[in-house]
Amino acid sequence: MTTFDLTLTGGTVHTPGGPIRADVGVRDGRIVHIGPVGDAGRRVDCTGLDILPGVIDTQVHFREPGLVHKEDLASGSRAAVMGGVTAVFEMPNTKPNTDSAEAIADKLSRAKGMYCDHAFYVGATHHNPQALAELERMPGTAGVKIFMGASTGDLLVSDDETLSEVLRHGARRVAIHAEDEDRMNARLSERIDGDPASHPVWRDDESALLATRRILRLAREAGRRIHILHVTTPAELEYIAGHKDIATCEVTPQHLTLAGEEAYPRLGTWAQMNPPIRSGAHRDGLWHWLNQGVPDVIGSDHAPHTVEEKAKPYPQSPSGMPGVQTLLPLLLDHAAHGRLTLQRVIELTSAGAQRVFGIVGKGRIAAGYDADFTIVDLKKRWTVEEPWLQSRCGWSPFTGVELTGKPVGTIVRGQVAMWEDTLADAPTGAPINFESVAFG
Repeated sequence: MTTFDLTLTGGTVHTPGGPIRADVGVRDGRIVHIGPVGDAGRRVDCTGLDILPGVIDTQVHFREPGLVHKEDLASGSRAAVMGGVTAVFEMPNTKPNTDSAEAIADKLSRAKGMYCDHAFYVGATHHNPQALAELERMPGTAGVKIFMGASTGDLLVSDDETLSEVLRHGARRVAIHAEDEDRMNARLSERIDGDPASHPVWRDDESALLATRRILRLAREAGRRIHILHVTTPAELEYIAGHKDIATCEVTPQHLTLAGEEAYPRLGTWAQMNPPIRSGAHRDGLWHWLNQGVPDVIGSDHAPHTVEEKAKPYPQSPSGMPGVQTLLPLLLDHAAHGRLTLQRVIELTSAGAQRVFGIVGKGRIAAGYDADFTIVDLKKRWTVEEPWLQSRCGWSPFTGVELTGKPVGTIVRGQVAMWEDTLADAPTGAPINFESVAFG
């Protein structure tokens, strides 16, 4: 009889061909069998639960090094696995910036304490374009990230000449924060002291759409694929839909859930992020284009700040909110209310990331793939409460919100990282592998 290191029994398994009632056998960190299983070192009873491919969050800011009073790689990864996330792409706007081989190596060394698998973006600057082709192929690197508009940190490339230079060096898909810096600088007077609701007036629709149009034009001229992050306007998604040969894109759970008319009066600066939470009409427009199939992935843009920092009056308050732990719960709740299917949740949180970024061995439940599983109770009704939160910042804009659907277990390459709100004793995260790095 075949022996496995781990078996998942009794659950509904979401395979590429659809959901089936089956067991899953794991050996040496990989899926080796779907169907009746034999002996196992550990057997996990998943009766009544759904077994999804491991969730991949392709945009998190875990703040290490230099900003660890807000978050660090260990605490951010604990939040990830508590929320059902098995792998993350971490962003480069740390102190120092992740913009060199030495900085990438430093992060990979620090990441030995992470509970989830991980890859790190290298930040584009005015000084490193010619090095990017080499940097993007370092093991454990998610690719290149461009900030066209200033946000947390000091990574900013806003002029067409440097943007074109960055796009000409390298081959992997480039991730873009698309807000137009010149327009936002010209509109600084639109900010109203003490009124965070003026944030989306300052960083308006046109700031986002102008930057998206510019970077698509430059990408086409350079022949470079791009991925536009945290899209917030329906007009952008409509425009991107006409350029899918070179552009993929992301939306966030925050922008799909919150509406400015309600969020700013209730949350104040805790609703402040870049690009901003916009109106209910914007939110509804994002859902329209999501249901048209335009967004490829959903990322959390987990960007924590301390309570003391967020309590500062606008605009001294920093932009950003935690989100890696609530990414999947929010989507499960939306699915429970009929806004999207569970299959679309899987596409946006695992299969889509694998396809867009060429991740090796992740994104589906199939023999030979990494044994990454997110196990969920689709019927569980529960309330987000602070003791459940693992981020060092200690808060969430969704505290007190009742949801339907909850992650029950997180398994990373065959290791149980979380089960029923209890974390594993030791971290086992490892760097993510990419086709373009392995095979050039």
